[in-house]
Amino acid sequence: MYDIQTATFLIVGSMILLMMFGIPLGVVTLTVSIGTALAYFGIPGLFLVASNAQGLLEAYPLVAVPLFVLMANILERSGVAEDMFDAMSIIAGKLRGGVAVQTTLVAVLMAAMTGIMGGEIVMLGLIALPQMLRLGYDKKLAMGPICAGGSLATLIPPSVIMIIYGLTANISISELFLGGFLPGFLLASLYITYILIRCHLQPHLAPFGADELIQMNAKDKSAKMKGLILPGLLIIWVLGSIYGGIATVTEAAAVGVFGAMIASLARRKLTWEMLQEALRKTMITVGTIIWLVLGAV
Repeated sequence: MYDIQTATFLIVGSMILLMMFGIPLGVVTLTVSIGTALAYFGIPGLFLVASNAQGLLEAYPLVAVPLFVLMANILERSGVAEDMFDAMSIIAGKLRGGVAVQTTLVAVLMAAMTGIMGGEIVMLGLIALPQMLRLGYDKKLAMGPICAGGSLATLIPPSVIMIIYGLTANISISELFLGGFLPGFLLASLYITYILIRCHLQPHLAPFGADELIQMNAKDKSAKMKGLILPGLLIIWVLGSIYGGIATVTEAAAVGVFGAMIASLARRKLTWEMLQEALRKTMITVGTIIWLVLGAV
């Protein structure tokens, strides 16, 4: 029997070794967990693994995970995120490095709406990255806000990662949300400050915004700015219900899905085909998350 320090090094080393062979992380964590249980407790260790997994999967707050993922997929498919990006382009159009700044701001809003890290990185990569490269942004400066901004979904509520951690560590999810609110926005502010300072010191890294946005008349700009209305209402809808004590995290997730469907309906994008695709992507994402959670617990 190894002491806890040696066992820890063996566990971490085994995980790194298995991941180097390209094995999915969920399978890696579950394999190491079962192996460790067998090494310490023998065959009865399998019962320990099974009981922990069953206890987690029966937790009511876990229902919030597929609901938040579904909300993110509906918003992505309905084009609400694209409208939000266009609206932010008006605000940051005349600012050097403005597109990178608006990318960070959109990442904050997407994190506050969905809580899913992967979805917003993909969305920003498809929408923001080509625009920044077209305008002549430095490649590293263009990719940095997308990757860094996408990680904000782990801190800014409603974070799916916080839900999983709260269930695993038996900690209040609402308190985790409250604790992550300020650090998440502080980190986003530091990202924006860095972008502005860097672009001021090295202007060649980030030219000004697109000419068509700068020269757009007031009427067209007003129409574009309406793209912030639906995301803003949805953020208030979800976070307001949690912090106002009206709904639990799980109930707020259901409210968010309902709000996302209303937003899609308002844009006339709510179709059966769109819902089918959103549900399919949700099943794939949640399946991956559940495997990770099972291995971790």
